[in-house]
Amino acid sequence: MPKPRGMKTKIIAIAFCAFVNSLTLTRPALARAAGRTLSGDGDDKTTAAAPVRAADSAKDGSKTAAADASGASGASGGNAALVNELQQLKGTVQAQAQRLIEHTQELESERTALHEELDRIAKLESALNVTPDNAKENPAASSATATPAAAGLPDAHVIRPPDGQGPDKQQVSITQVEHPLSFKIGAADFTPGGFADVTGVFRSTNTGTGLGTNFSSIPFNNTVPQSQLTEFRVTSQASRLSLKVDANVGNSTSVTGYIESDFNGYQPPNAQESTNSDTLRLRLFYADVTHNKWQFVGGQTWSLLTPSRYGLSAAPIDVFSTLRLDTNYVAGLVFARQAGFRVIYHATDWWTVGASLENPQQFVPSSVVFPGGTTGIFPGQFDNGSGSTSATSATSNALTPNLHPDFVVKTAFDWKIRERAFHVEAAGVVRSFKVYENLSTPADTNTITGGGASLNANLEVFNGFHLIADSFYGDGVGRYIGGLGPDVIVKPDGSLSGVRAGSGVAGVEWQMKPNFLVDGYYSGAYFQRNYGLLASTATPTPTCDGVSGFTCVGFGFPGSANTNNRAYQEATFGFIPTLWSNPNYGKLQLINQYSYVERSPWSVPSGDPKNAHVVLVYVGLRYFIP
Repeated sequence: MPKPRGMKTKIIAIAFCAFVNSLTLTRPALARAAGRTLSGDGDDKTTAAAPVRAADSAKDGSKTAAADASGASGASGGNAALVNELQQLKGTVQAQAQRLIEHTQELESERTALHEELDRIAKLESALNVTPDNAKENPAASSATATPAAAGLPDAHVIRPPDGQGPDKQQVSITQVEHPLSFKIGAADFTPGGFADVTGVFRSTNTGTGLGTNFSSIPFNNTVPQSQLTEFRVTSQASRLSLKVDANVGNSTSVTGYIESDFNGYQPPNAQESTNSDTLRLRLFYADVTHNKWQFVGGQTWSLLTPSRYGLSAAPIDVFSTLRLDTNYVAGLVFARQAGFRVIYHATDWWTVGASLENPQQFVPSSVVFPGGTTGIFPGQFDNGSGSTSATSATSNALTPNLHPDFVVKTAFDWKIRERAFHVEAAGVVRSFKVYENLSTPADTNTITGGGASLNANLEVFNGFHLIADSFYGDGVGRYIGGLGPDVIVKPDGSLSGVRAGSGVAGVEWQMKPNFLVDGYYSGAYFQRNYGLLASTATPTPTCDGVSGFTCVGFGFPGSANTNNRAYQEATFGFIPTLWSNPNYGKLQLINQYSYVERSPWSVPSGDPKNAHVVLVYVGLRYFIP
């Protein structure tokens, strides 16, 4: 679009041409007034010869010259009238030109505003994953991108985030806003995110944990002083920061980078005394490349084994981790956040398959008894989850001798049935464990392979009402069930044996109104006992499971510590009112959680409580960054 000044010059030139043409049309009258004959075609050469001949006649001083003078006088009067008329015409043309310039300036201003609106629409389309492929479902965006004014806009509206989210799917999230705002640098869209959070936590017994509940340390009623004390704290550790970067590399290739952090990192000894200096920690950090039907993800993500809400995307909004404020979620949820690499193939619009290689960590909690006890060679070969800087595992966890990455495969089906979203998936994991043992002769290493499978569903029964069912069972998979149970044990002969475990989550999530959501879950986990008899010459003579002269090694044997947990159960419900929301400024939510958790060990002394339990209450006020 030319600048208004250049437009003004062109308009004046057009007006001048109109003036010349009108002058040409009036010249026959001037010629008749001068007594000259002009051709009707307005030829400039003919009109230019007439004054020359009049001048020549005047030089002769003849009657003709006098007559010419008389004619010239008449012509002068006629010219005065014509000049006056032309002045009026010129004034009219200039006024029209001025109005045209003003209209042009208004049009330019409106065009600029339209560019800004279309660019904003494009960013919202990108955030909502509205692409030209679904223009029928978004006619406003389709018509906007078809206008000539949009031809010169950045191509942000054609970015296709690789998370596979459909524009019409209803998603439930307490970690993201629906319409995040973004800005462009070069060809990439940058979308900041996260939330500021303050959460109050109450527990009916003192578990001695922070924002996340340690289910395995719930005290029994006869454990003092913990069972006789409640606990309460207020923290902003859950506050989160994230950044997503989307860019198109070509017509069929797009790239997404995502980083997410919170403040649940390592706490120094005096962190909670005066300044409450919670430390930043890495939650997620990955790159995602999509090319046609293929998708490649590398970095730290939610494990592919974690249940999904939609597809096999690594995007947090597509991962099912419940809507709980407890950072350990619910007992029985299968999850991990760890480094890995995954490949996903979108076979159809509704069928996706994927596989991943993920960081392993062979896990055995301190409740498991090894041959040789805590002073033997086995404890240092496993991660026992200890947070103590003086524990055996403190210097050995990083040296856990993992044999190879955990291998996960998964397939997901996402259907629309009567406009309701149905997600069904099946997954499997293969894991291997290796240990060096000196109980046999000669000393050697021992290796076993275990694995598990899951079947999960997330079904929208009616508008905004989702039924959720997750199940998992396997051998050597305790680490994935919230780190609640052992992967393996070491048998009396030094060989490894996997611990069988299973878990499940059943729940509902109901978006009753746009600004009010309720949810509830029941979940549980089970760990099968696995132990053996080790011959002993100790005095007095030991007994294991009624057999004299033997001690028990492994997990869940009779007389084992009450930290050998057979099962966990949790019932929880909550409601989440949105107090205020604006796409341009974010939203404010009040998140509530009420839970009852029970843990049951394999063995308890006679007369002692058979289980431990705790009531949890979480209330969080959360402001989302738009």
